[in-house]
Amino acid sequence: MKRASLIILAVLLADQILKIWIKTHMFIGQEYEIADWFIIHFTENPGMAFGLEFGGNWGKLALSVFRIITVGVIFIWLKRLAEQNAKPIAIVSVSLIFAGALGNILDSAFYGLLFSESNSQVATFLPPEGGYAGFLHGHVVDMFYFPLFRGYLPEWLPFWGGDYFIFFRPIFNLADASISVGVGLLLLFQKTVFAADKKEPQEATS
Repeated sequence: MKRASLIILAVLLADQILKIWIKTHMFIGQEYEIADWFIIHFTENPGMAFGLEFGGNWGKLALSVFRIITVGVIFIWLKRLAEQNAKPIAIVSVSLIFAGALGNILDSAFYGLLFSESNSQVATFLPPEGGYAGFLHGHVVDMFYFPLFRGYLPEWLPFWGGDYFIFFRPIFNLADASISVGVGLLLLFQKTVFAADKKEPQEATS
């Protein structure tokens, strides 16, 4: 588990340091343009991916609990791979997914308790009046915005012709990127990652 532990620790530290800096130095909507295609834009995601929400406070609580259960399942999978001496690519990919999921859970679980609101102001760490939300009701901090293409679509296109178009529109964080890279590696090397699981039933029947 040494390789997995190092990956998880590195991702969590980088993710949380960046999020805490954003939270304590910027207000929601503020942005820094690094390049035309790379912008640091502070926003908060109160619910599911891309800001989707459901069920109000109870929906948020259910989502947080679901995330925790999911992270627990991923951890069990990672531990199993380590015990089976799985190939490094399997450990790396699942470790990235686990670290990213855990990083976003930390926001949801604790940021509401630790910080004040970021609307029209820079948040305060451990405000005397208390945080902006209760346990498991915090918002996930997002900041990476890559509008690689911005312009109007050709008029001849059906339905969307002449509309203003931005690619890539979603705003995400380092934890999201870690999950995406991990899933991408799983898809690319799925035969290697799942090889051990496929062997077990054969060994049991032999």
